[in-house]
Amino acid sequence: MTPITEVEGRRVSLSNLDKVLYPATGTTKGEVLHYYAATVGGVILPHLRERPVSFLRYPDGPDGQVFFTKNPPPGTPAWVETTAVPRSEDPGARQVVVRDLASLMWAANLAVEFHTPQWRDDAPEIADRMVFDLDPGSPATVVECCAVALWLRERLAADGLAAYGKTSGSKGMHLLVPLEPAPSGEVSAYAKRLAVEAEAALPGLALHRMKRSLRPGKVFVDFSQNAASKTTATPYTLRARPEPTVSAPVTWDEIAGCREAGALVFRAGDMAARLDRHGDLLAPLNDPEQARPLPA
Repeated sequence: MTPITEVEGRRVSLSNLDKVLYPATGTTKGEVLHYYAATVGGVILPHLRERPVSFLRYPDGPDGQVFFTKNPPPGTPAWVETTAVPRSEDPGARQVVVRDLASLMWAANLAVEFHTPQWRDDAPEIADRMVFDLDPGSPATVVECCAVALWLRERLAADGLAAYGKTSGSKGMHLLVPLEPAPSGEVSAYAKRLAVEAEAALPGLALHRMKRSLRPGKVFVDFSQNAASKTTATPYTLRARPEPTVSAPVTWDEIAGCREAGALVFRAGDMAARLDRHGDLLAPLNDPEQARPLPA
């Protein structure tokens, strides 16, 4: 029988709690749900609450079937909120918005990564943050990503913008910048301009083009996730990787001090202590007073 628990007055069905989702560490689905409920619920919700969410589902673990979905899954409870996100192939499309702990636990029970756009559901295609996805081409690692991140931080600061870092939870990292609301197309154009500048300033290290033949040993500065239709792994989401790695906020001291590929790998079990030490390092992203205008 599927156990049912009550979360903030909502009845939430939780299934297969003993199922191992991460064989490399023996991490069960029940432990994953505990991570979202008890460890990061209070900090992930502000990053999810006002954004349509896309799910990368891995119901049988990262070695099983993994698939991406934007539509609300079949059987979505009526109390889970959705918002209209029209697409050319489906003008009536809607997506889930995770506004509360009950919705978070319902979604986490599906075994998912959470991915969100750079805009909020009340202002589609108007971005309130900018993202750079730094993706290393082997043999480059997160160490090289950190070097590019430090250059981008200084370049953004020259334009009056503050940057905040997090690991991707995979092999790279993300830089996020709070903005006064601006059209996604304008944000994308500015991000591309900085990616091109990064390649010119760091020719042996940074790359703004996606072409795979150019990428070995370099860091691809992916600006494309600023497009209104694109999404990025939400802060604190677990990833569908061999181990329960987290897209974890990091300090600039950690970025500057990174000397080996494993230095910025954080797992679910690391996050309680990090939150006790740092709080939510990405809280400024949700503070309107920290937003700055996009440079002309």
